[in-house]
Amino acid sequence: MSASDAKVTLREITGETLGEILKLKVSEEQKRFVAPNAVSIAQAHFSEQAWFRAIYADDVPVGFVMLYLDQDEPLYGVWRLMVDEAHQRKGYGRQAMQQVIEYAKSLPKAKELFVSYEPGDGNPSPFYEKLGFVETGEMMGEERVMKLSLGDS
Repeated sequence: MSASDAKVTLREITGETLGEILKLKVSEEQKRFVAPNAVSIAQAHFSEQAWFRAIYADDVPVGFVMLYLDQDEPLYGVWRLMVDEAHQRKGYGRQAMQQVIEYAKSLPKAKELFVSYEPGDGNPSPFYEKLGFVETGEMMGEERVMKLSLGDS
């Protein structure tokens, strides 16, 4: 299956779909860059600011995305993004992020969408740069921060 013939959607995770989402994983080399989905989903259930979805290509679960949404600030960011190692390099992550960006643009007073990453070989910054994110020069703990201008929402 390739991105050209698969419809990518973001879907709520249910009790029925949880197991298949927990089975998704990144390659051994990427594990230091993204937490397992079980950790992300657990964190999401204890954060009022978490918005999370499974990424599907047609009816096949291929990844997970979680946003940090603080509408009071307003502060919006990509908290987690992962695509299963068997489904990478097919355009699913890019399509999912394009949907996330459109969703972020619809949020109250949304001006920017942030993402952070851990520096090192194989980090996802080139992926985010292709989507229009730029380095801010800021750090969040050990992670570098990038932002995408959402225009005047």
